[in-house]
Amino acid sequence: MFGREKIEYKTPDQVRAMRRAGLVVADIHAALRDAVAPGMTTADLDAVSADVIARAGAKPNFLGYHGFPATACISVNEEIVHGIPGDRMIRDGDVVSFDCGAVVDGWHGDAAFSLVVGEGTAEDQALVETTEEAMWAGIAALATGSRLGGVGDAVEDVVTRANATLGVELGIVEEYVGHGIGTAMHQPPDVPNYRTRDKGPRLRPGMCLCVEPMITAGSPENMTLADDWTVVTLDGSRAAHFEHTVALLDGGIWVLTAPDGGAGPLAALGVRVAPLG
Repeated sequence: MFGREKIEYKTPDQVRAMRRAGLVVADIHAALRDAVAPGMTTADLDAVSADVIARAGAKPNFLGYHGFPATACISVNEEIVHGIPGDRMIRDGDVVSFDCGAVVDGWHGDAAFSLVVGEGTAEDQALVETTEEAMWAGIAALATGSRLGGVGDAVEDVVTRANATLGVELGIVEEYVGHGIGTAMHQPPDVPNYRTRDKGPRLRPGMCLCVEPMITAGSPENMTLADDWTVVTLDGSRAAHFEHTVALLDGGIWVLTAPDGGAGPLAALGVRVAPLG
């Protein structure tokens, strides 16, 4: 489960470089939140992402990655992840997930978010809110735990609690997990979003990790479409996806793809961020 391949540990200067890439990703997210509306196509929204990257003087890390044809993965409703932007039109009430990345001076940033467009159902809003809560709980576990497996424990605890308190049956997608990041978008180690027997490597300063739970409103069983990219739920249930790039430092953690470094959401969990000067 947890790869024991060599982990790339970053120096403080390298983390600062990754922060620059992370802030470009944060700008992409802000622009997409402002732009998304019923009547737009997912290709229209990818153009928004491409424009932010170009204006920042950065490079897209998704475009051309194993042949992926766009700068962002945009997944709608039953699409869990890796949706290819195209002519699919956004409609009121859709759940849309955006997975975005950028490269600055050879260093990668990667983050995702989901939202309900316009007037959505209470069930869809609960799906999105629970997935975001699970991500932040997983990130907090990087600050409070000693092993990487604590991330999956924290994510699963949030989903289990939501199922019990909200009377829903949310599922955790296990085939797609978080990852290390740095000079490449995907590096060791894997960061599962569920509880495992293997508690993973020890958490050490210099690690940079992406925490990215994908949660479904029904069964997490899934399949990949004929385009070899888009992953969908088998039962047609909707899905949400959140992700941030996080640096582990001597003084704590720093969320590189959040404008405030994660200070606001993590404060509610009793965690203080430790940005580098």
